[in-house]
Amino acid sequence: MGPHPAVADVRRAVREALADVEKGALVLTACSGGADSLALAAALAFVAPRTGLRAGLLTVDHQLQQGSDERARTVADIGARRLGLSPAEVLTVTVGTEGGPEAAAREARYAALAEAADQLRAEAVLLGHTRDDQAETVLLGLARGSGVRSLSGMAARSGRYRRPFLHIPRATTVKACEAMGLDPWDDPHNEDPRYTRVRVRRRVLPVLEAELGPGVAEALARTAGMAREDADALDQWAESAYQNCALSDIPGSVTMAVPELEKLPDAVRRRVLRRAAIAAGAPSGALSATHVLAVDRLVTSWRGQKAVDLPGGLAAVRRYGTLILAISPIA
Repeated sequence: MGPHPAVADVRRAVREALADVEKGALVLTACSGGADSLALAAALAFVAPRTGLRAGLLTVDHQLQQGSDERARTVADIGARRLGLSPAEVLTVTVGTEGGPEAAAREARYAALAEAADQLRAEAVLLGHTRDDQAETVLLGLARGSGVRSLSGMAARSGRYRRPFLHIPRATTVKACEAMGLDPWDDPHNEDPRYTRVRVRRRVLPVLEAELGPGVAEALARTAGMAREDADALDQWAESAYQNCALSDIPGSVTMAVPELEKLPDAVRRRVLRRAAIAAGAPSGALSATHVLAVDRLVTSWRGQKAVDLPGGLAAVRRYGTLILAISPIA
C-alpha cells in the first residue's frame, strides 16, 4: 500500500516545489509546530534524501507567550530526532510594536529566517502557507482596497522563499499529520479574535461558505493566481514605460515627461508614478494609493494646483510639461 492520500499530496507538493534545486543544496523549512508547517517539515524530510538534497529546520521563538522557549526547543527536537532534519535550530527574536502585533511579529520572523538562511547558505526556505491562508490574504487585501497586487496574495516563490502548499487546503495538512503520527501544536494566537486574520478565518470565511456555498476559499486562491499574472504583466509594462518617461532619475529626485505619461493607460501610469516616488525616496510601505492618485491628478487633471506632499519628505510638482518628484521643498 502507498501512503495516505494526504501524505502523498504534501510530499508531491514539496517535490514539485524543489524540482529545480541542484543536488547537494541545503533546503530549510520554517516550522512553528502547527499542522501546516509540521506536515511541510515531514514532507521535506521524506523528499530531500530521495532527491539528493540536504534538509534542515528553523523554528522561531517570538517570546510572546509563556513557555515559548520550551515549545520552540520541542519543535527543533522533533525536527532533529523524529524527522532527521539537520540543522534544526531555534531562532529567538524580539518583536517590536511598529505596524501592530501581527506585522511586527512577521517582520521579526522573516528577518531571523533570512539571517539564518544566509549563514547556513541555504538555497531555499520553505513556508507552510496553505490555500486557506491564501484565501484569507485575498480577503484582507480586498478589505484594504489596495489594488490587484494586493489581491494577488502570496507568491508561490519570492526570492529564496517557496510556498509548496498554496494549492493545498489546511484540512489536508491536518490529515497528513494524523496519518504520519505527528501531534501538531495549536497556537493560542490562532484563536485570538484580537488579530484580524483570526477574525477572517473564524468568522468571515465561514459566513461566506454558508451563504455562497462551499469552495469559496478555493475560488479566492484561484483568483489570487490570476490576479498575480495580471499584476506581473502590468508591472513589466510599467517598468518599460518608466524608462521612456523618466528624464532624470537620481537619488532624491525624479523628473518625468508629462506628455509621455499622458499616453499611458491609468493602471500603467499609476504604477509608473509609484515607481518614480519610490525611486525618489518615498518609503514603499508608507506610500498609499491616495498619494499616487494625488500625483496622478497632476498629470490628468492639471489646473495649476500646488505640490503634492509624499512620505519621506518628498513632494511632487508639475512644471513646464514635466513632473518633478523630489525632496521638499522643491526649489
